[in-house]
Amino acid sequence: MSAIEIPVGSPFGIHNLPYGAFSVRGGHRRIGVRLGDSVLDLAPLLGDDTFAAPTLDGFLSQGRERWDAVRARLTDLVTRDVPDSAVHPVGEVALHLPFTVGDYVDFYASEHHASNLGRLFRPGSEPLMPNWKHMPVGYHGRGGTVVVSGTDIVRPCGQRKAADEPAPTYGPSQRLDIEAELGFVIGTGSALGERIGVDEFERHVFGAVIVNDWSARDLQAWEYVPLGPHLGKSFATSISPWVVPLAALRSARVPLPRQTPEPLPYLRGGEDWGLDVDLVVEWNGVEVSRPPYRDMYWSPAQMLAHLTVNGASTRTGDFFASGTVSGPDRRQRGAFIELTWGGREPVVVGGEERTFLRDGDAVVISAGAPAPDGTRIGFGEVAGVITPAVP
Repeated sequence: MSAIEIPVGSPFGIHNLPYGAFSVRGGHRRIGVRLGDSVLDLAPLLGDDTFAAPTLDGFLSQGRERWDAVRARLTDLVTRDVPDSAVHPVGEVALHLPFTVGDYVDFYASEHHASNLGRLFRPGSEPLMPNWKHMPVGYHGRGGTVVVSGTDIVRPCGQRKAADEPAPTYGPSQRLDIEAELGFVIGTGSALGERIGVDEFERHVFGAVIVNDWSARDLQAWEYVPLGPHLGKSFATSISPWVVPLAALRSARVPLPRQTPEPLPYLRGGEDWGLDVDLVVEWNGVEVSRPPYRDMYWSPAQMLAHLTVNGASTRTGDFFASGTVSGPDRRQRGAFIELTWGGREPVVVGGEERTFLRDGDAVVISAGAPAPDGTRIGFGEVAGVITPAVP
């Protein structure tokens, strides 16, 4: 038995306690919690076989009261001596996809991002489409290509057609991009025909992860009219391995920006779920952007309410992402198409001007939020390296 040392300034202190799936030296996958530089094996620590499973699915399905009870017990236990057999150095474990991904919906909730892309794609027109300030716009993604941080990203192939070309061609994407986002994991679902109200968000959503929604902009530009993103998005979406519980984000809650016009009644509620989360984007080890989630126009509670207002069902493991997080300044843009203004304004990475991703490039996105004691909590990171297209 020994006390767990938490380094000063660690983003994984007692106010965080994020959950993930891990294994030790090729052993069975099981559920743990990150504390400092350690991973706590929850099955022996809590005496509960729910956490001997390879994913969080069983625990997520048990609901808010159970989530809160386990968190309270953990918060008490980790202040005491913990069995050495339940503690593993984080550098000695492998991290895995923390939950079985069901349906995946990606929203478009940043006014700055949507306006920037509107100016790029539709110059001379209004940057926002007429519906944008009336509802959280989104599209249904592909859950089967959601991967955990550290998974290599194979450059996708598909059709692309530049404006000055007479016909489309097929081949590897030449304008491969990132999208820095937050994702929200559903624990307890809803039946077909039910709706989840804005103020029911916390009862259904367990926690949040960092998301990199990799995007092939040339494939996307040719295919997206009239039905929206398809092959330009569905090849890979990366998420961080640690799921930060909503309970850890209470000190990060902030008011939303003023929504004008006032949303329709089903998008209004007493609970405000703006979040003061800062993201950091690194490209080949160089910090290129700091997107601020606090500037997002639509809240995750509004996204979930809109997702289900037509009676769409939700299940344990479904998750939805915010869309690219961008702020008003250039250094706050969460996608390279914005950061380089469609490739016309390169950024300097490693001593050279860069626009879109090359094979071998590495992207790491991290995130943090305020804790109740004035420190910071961390989400870890979501990382990926681009590998060549399959011949």
